[in-house]
Amino acid sequence: MSKSCKVSTNQLQVGNFVRLPVSWKDHPFLFNSFRLKQEAQIELIKKLGIEYVFVDLDKSSAPPLGKEDAYDAPSFKDEGELTQLSQQMSQNKQERIEHLKKLRRDLKKTEQEFDRSVAMMRNLIAKLRNRPLNAISDAKELINGITEELLNSDNLVLHLMSDAKDNEGIYYHSLNVAVLSMMIAKELDWPREDIEAVGMGALFHDTGKLKIPPQLLRKKTPLTQPELNFIKQHPAMGIELLKLADNFPEDAAPIVRDHHEFLDGSGYPRGLKADQITLPTQLVAAVNLYDQLCHPEGQIKARTPYAALGYLYKNYKERLNQDAIGKLIKMLGVYPPGSVVELSSGQYAMVMAVNLEKILFPRILVYDALVPKEQAPIVDLESEGLTIVRCISPSALPEKIFKYLSPRERVSYFFGGDKKA
Repeated sequence: MSKSCKVSTNQLQVGNFVRLPVSWKDHPFLFNSFRLKQEAQIELIKKLGIEYVFVDLDKSSAPPLGKEDAYDAPSFKDEGELTQLSQQMSQNKQERIEHLKKLRRDLKKTEQEFDRSVAMMRNLIAKLRNRPLNAISDAKELINGITEELLNSDNLVLHLMSDAKDNEGIYYHSLNVAVLSMMIAKELDWPREDIEAVGMGALFHDTGKLKIPPQLLRKKTPLTQPELNFIKQHPAMGIELLKLADNFPEDAAPIVRDHHEFLDGSGYPRGLKADQITLPTQLVAAVNLYDQLCHPEGQIKARTPYAALGYLYKNYKERLNQDAIGKLIKMLGVYPPGSVVELSSGQYAMVMAVNLEKILFPRILVYDALVPKEQAPIVDLESEGLTIVRCISPSALPEKIFKYLSPRERVSYFFGGDKKA
């Protein structure tokens, strides 16, 4: 637990990590808690009429001044410069608030598009048994729309979406794998028809699981060997289900059939090797495994997105396509959306989005106890001069911070961007 003490503003010095005891709207600073970087900030706090602050000793790079030293502390004399700084900070804060409103509008628009895609996914899966032709046609419409957005948008941003509803994991998993796979295919400069084939194959890659009892997929105790063998038949079951529709793309079928095959022949159901597995299938296999590590079925413990990427990179060099893994890591960034992190300022935050052009500087939602949750700042690391110190498990968060940041049980992604001129 951090050591915090109440300190007179006369005892402050650069390097102290302070928490202001006033409402967020009553000062020009972007955060209520921050590390002092210049004398002017100290004088500005005093000018606000604040007589004391709370200093977090663990997060400070220097201790507060002793009471005997406080009166000898240098004072920032230029009143005009101080007023100008205050006005500039207030203006910057207002601009950030407006920028935050735009970010939230963009996020809402992306979430609406995501919800619409999930609803389409739910409907087409429901149609698959009785009206397979209609289901495939609906899927083509969905994938065509996603492809259109991908190819005709600049400045793509990958957003963290809201939690999945209970018992709807297959819809979110399938859409997640499809969207990430299509984005990677685009980054690899694949032609439109290949991007769409990847999308169709990824969307239906787990349809064979519809023939497996849900209680078996969600079983919390170790599977018996016969149960495991049965589940491993889901790729073949998926192909059989899709044979009901003669309009399913031929170039997408290998993805459904072979998405659990590995390059070294250790996969299933047929033990294929690299030259027997199509490139689109190799791509979807990598993304599918990443999403499975984050959202395992049954009794297996879920990994954070950060840990899942590291695990893939370290343990699957011989089994998965490294171009696909490399692009996945480059696209998600070192700290993928959904990661809970500690910042160089000592604050906790959750990664909300990553701009594909600036993967080292994701957008983060920052915890600040004195800022209402619905107004919590979503900031760019780059613009704030902050860095991520480490990724932490959501379960390690204090309860009040956990509730504020609301880490997702299911990490789902969708993208947004600016229309090309």
